[in-house]
Amino acid sequence: MASGRLIKLLVFELLEFAAFSTPTLVIIEQFATAYQRVAGNPEKTHYWLIVSCSIAYVALATLLIWVPIKVLLYKKHSLNEKIKGWRPVVMMCVVLTTLPSFSFSIAVTEVQKSINGSADILPDKLPDLPVSLVLTSLIVVDIIEKLRIYPLRGRLKSNDDTHIHKTNLQQMKTVTDQVKQNEENTSPPHPAGRTELSLPSAARTPNPGPVMARPQEPSFHSGVLRTMSQQDDRAQIFLWSFLLWSDTIEMVRVAGHSAVYKSGWVYPVYIFSFISLLRIILTPQNPLLNSLGILLQDFPFIFVRISLIIALGTITPVLGLCKNVLVTLSYVYFNHLIKFRAFSIFETSSF
Repeated sequence: MASGRLIKLLVFELLEFAAFSTPTLVIIEQFATAYQRVAGNPEKTHYWLIVSCSIAYVALATLLIWVPIKVLLYKKHSLNEKIKGWRPVVMMCVVLTTLPSFSFSIAVTEVQKSINGSADILPDKLPDLPVSLVLTSLIVVDIIEKLRIYPLRGRLKSNDDTHIHKTNLQQMKTVTDQVKQNEENTSPPHPAGRTELSLPSAARTPNPGPVMARPQEPSFHSGVLRTMSQQDDRAQIFLWSFLLWSDTIEMVRVAGHSAVYKSGWVYPVYIFSFISLLRIILTPQNPLLNSLGILLQDFPFIFVRISLIIALGTITPVLGLCKNVLVTLSYVYFNHLIKFRAFSIFETSSF
């Protein structure tokens, strides 16, 4: 009987290969169908030629790139230790699957316009299946790569223990701070003659930064509330993996609007959407992930959304524009502007 680790490995590899190969085959097949329908040729020679080329591309990419790299990563454990900060499997999916899929999504409309000489014959809205399939496949690969370090069975007990440990530390820290504050208030002042001999503790040790007063969070140890308050890291991976790309999903959905894909605006929308996906190559704990999220997604999306609103109206949600602006400004302010003197004063609020 196969072990659980072997079954897990086989399931993950099959899902990743399906996510790697399926989007390209589906989108190029739709491209072949559109080309055949617009050309008006009763024979399906061009259709099967395009489909066979897509199958050959997937086969070559699998045999020459996907399988060798997978075998190296599985056999050479020392190679995995040298790869830090990025994920080769996700990079292969982005370059070999997402990029061709986005390219052929644009090519579907361009071929129809070039053959008929007009964009009026295009449908009012592009089908959502190709784009959703591409992004869903990429998110699935991202989730699988994050889940590899976790077991699929059994309960992770570290979450409850960590929560209880943090709660106890916060309570102990609060009591300790109160005791120290009382001692400082009741201690007599130091004599003036001993000031030069005994330096205060602030001069002997570096002055730590001010401690922020955090609100006390409730903790439940029994009953229905304890069941509802459980948080497993494996479930959080699925939640945040989809929420992380909601902005890119919305931007690509805008490309399906007739006013966008019938004009030249489809190019910047797809280009900047693909650029925003490049940060998925980094590992989840990479220190550069937040800054690249601003540089590759939020900051470029500000100009794309403003341009779309000015040229075509509110076909893109204003809420998305507000999100991009606020995220960019907050990142710049809290990470860079507070280093200047005018913004460096630390203030706490008792409310």
